[in-house]
Amino acid sequence: MAAWWLVTRHDPVPVAPRQPLRVIGKRLVDGIWALMIPVLIIVGIKEGIFTPTEAGVVAAVYALFVGMFVYRELKPAQLYPLLLAAGRTTAVVMFLVAAAGVAAWLITIADLPQTVIGILEPLIDQPILLMVVIMVIVVIVGTALDLVPTILILTPVLMPVITQAGIDPVYFGVLFIMNNAIGLITPPVGTVLNVICGVSRISMDDVVRGIWPFLLAHILLLALLTLFPSLVLVPMTWFM
Repeated sequence: MAAWWLVTRHDPVPVAPRQPLRVIGKRLVDGIWALMIPVLIIVGIKEGIFTPTEAGVVAAVYALFVGMFVYRELKPAQLYPLLLAAGRTTAVVMFLVAAAGVAAWLITIADLPQTVIGILEPLIDQPILLMVVIMVIVVIVGTALDLVPTILILTPVLMPVITQAGIDPVYFGVLFIMNNAIGLITPPVGTVLNVICGVSRISMDDVVRGIWPFLLAHILLLALLTLFPSLVLVPMTWFM
């Protein structure tokens, strides 16, 4: 909320008049087909019908079908330019992923994971300090690597240390994935930033200036969850 307040405090945002329930209900019915996309993805992954990668394909095909045959806002003549634009955006992202893969290979060859273990072992008796150091390391690594290589390289390295320190693995997993998500919007790699630049045709400088309030909010949230584990552990017990 604070980040959005900072971003929009000078924007002249018009307040739309409140609509009657009849109009709201009609809009809801009209939007059911679009609202089913996240439901389709979550249920499909949860039930093991398809993997997260396959879920992207299913969602794209579903959106194509709905756009062409349900809402009829997508015409056959528009398909080629849309596919071309999607191909260009995907190519940019895949070049970044490939570059991150090279960085991951260099990190493995340099035996940096063992160096990380050597740094962390003296902190095993101080779980909170250990988590602070781990989160700093992951933030730094996340600026250079994509999400998947970071997970594949660091998870086998960090999990034995986490287990030995008595830190809840689910708690660590929540913070670890949040931290990797921060890396997606952090230069110089910033896969999500490059996708935004490719889709919206704006410069990286403008994008980085726009995301700073949200990046700071994410880092602040990560710091709070690191220093006060009960913010994660207590709600987790409710779900269990």
